[in-house]
Amino acid sequence: MGEAKRRKQLGLMPTVFPFRAELGRDGEVRVLQGPEDAGQRALIEKALRDSQSFGAAWDAEYRTVSVLGSRGGERYATREDVERIPVPALRQLDGELALGSAGQSQGAVIPVEGGSVRLREQRHSFEGENWQTLPPLRDPQVLMRALQQHPAFDIEGESLGQFQADHWLEGRIDVTPDVGELDENGETLEFFETLVKEFHGQTPEEWTAMHREMLEGQQEGDLTPEREQALAAALGEVPMARRSFFEIRRSAPLQSPLMATAYFRDLEFYLLSGAAYTLDGDTWHPYEDPDTEIEGGGLAPELAEFFDLNMMTVTVHSDGRVEWDEDEELSEDDIRQLQTDLAESTGAGNPQAWAEWNRTMLQEVLGTELTVPDGEPLPVPVAIRLDIPRDVLGDDSPLAQTYMESEVTFDGETWRDLYSEEVPEELLPFAAGQESN
Repeated sequence: MGEAKRRKQLGLMPTVFPFRAELGRDGEVRVLQGPEDAGQRALIEKALRDSQSFGAAWDAEYRTVSVLGSRGGERYATREDVERIPVPALRQLDGELALGSAGQSQGAVIPVEGGSVRLREQRHSFEGENWQTLPPLRDPQVLMRALQQHPAFDIEGESLGQFQADHWLEGRIDVTPDVGELDENGETLEFFETLVKEFHGQTPEEWTAMHREMLEGQQEGDLTPEREQALAAALGEVPMARRSFFEIRRSAPLQSPLMATAYFRDLEFYLLSGAAYTLDGDTWHPYEDPDTEIEGGGLAPELAEFFDLNMMTVTVHSDGRVEWDEDEELSEDDIRQLQTDLAESTGAGNPQAWAEWNRTMLQEVLGTELTVPDGEPLPVPVAIRLDIPRDVLGDDSPLAQTYMESEVTFDGETWRDLYSEEVPEELLPFAAGQESN
């Protein structure tokens, strides 16, 4: 008691606000009881909206707990078997918003600005009157038996693709291909970047420690003297950037505790093999064998095939002209699709639309490398090069959903790589940090 009083006097005890919130399957979050301050209630709502499952993942989460806790003899083998389990439309969560310094706490903890949201208990209801609490499953042997008993745990959700995340020491994260198409608000990308930071480290100390941990994991077993020497040398180095690969899938019917790395809304994230690092920003080394260099820029085989073998480069000019390599064999329909879709999506031929599209594109691609005051015009490229998968030509999908911006020119002669480490010379006045000069 004396220690608690001392900590409170020193400002080491957090200010705690208990709350009760109600969630709906489609994403609704409502604080029923809690702090009166609107800002504090907003912190609770955002924490729950960002951390809890909704939609198909809501169904999968509830059904998973139901199956794992089932004591009956029913066996779930197919998606149809699982979908027969009814799912409540409402969930209540009891917890507390803790602002200020906090020590160890029990239950799920969600970081928020200035503190954390702690979850204590949850209940479910079909109609909003009778509430049910599912028993927690803590016995690992019971868990393993349930996973082996029900083949439905092996059913996978729809794959949305494999993604490469390059995380630079200064904080920048480059994700290839773009995940922005997965939602309009950029929340998936925000979660993805947070996940990458958790794997690579969010402070310089964590960055170095996690790099060493990855290398130390390769020191097991019989190693040749050369391999031991390479690992020892790598342990003393601090990488400029680290690379990891992930696959993103739609929610599976059941969420196996042994499968996905992380969950967000109705998406599942899976960490893949192939992690690498670079000391100079150019040469990449696999953690599995740091003495070797990765060829082809270090892309995963699936991504390398996507970008190197199936892509064609198309140049779109501000006046509406669309050009491509003469060696490309294109049908009249392909040509018509390129000219129509690309001019329409980029605004080519319409000076105002072209300028607005390029401004948005440059800010999205260069991100925090640019600081552009509201209303301040950016230099407008006279042409841009786009990389387009060949096999999408002839599809009904708009090309704007498939291409990737690669280079721009502001004078028609000198081309600037949008993914270079340097900001294009014409945009240097807007480079981050220049506003104070």
